[in-house]
Amino acid sequence: MQVPLYQAKAEFFRMLGHPVRIRVLELLGEGPRQVRDLLADIEIEPSSLSQQLAVLRRAGIVTSHRDGSAVVYTLAGPDVADLMRAARRILTEMLSGRSELAEALRAAEHPATG
Repeated sequence: MQVPLYQAKAEFFRMLGHPVRIRVLELLGEGPRQVRDLLADIEIEPSSLSQQLAVLRRAGIVTSHRDGSAVVYTLAGPDVADLMRAARRILTEMLSGRSELAEALRAAEHPATG
């Protein structure tokens, strides 16, 4: 029995639902990174990063290859970077809307006199 598309999408977003994975994808959106560079940028234990990278690799979102003794990770395709940018735009719009609502509420509490 085939999994419905909406269920596959939900599984995809659940897989993305970890802050370290999101940060890794944001960093890889800027270009390939060695594991040591990811560790320096994210500042977590190597075993934790390794676990999160394995989840992303199994999902096919990132790929890795050896460059000498270093392991380099890359996004599997540009769509993931596009998704991270789209999420940033959506969040920015949502937060902007909340800010505008908060300003309107404050203005209603203290109407200008004149």
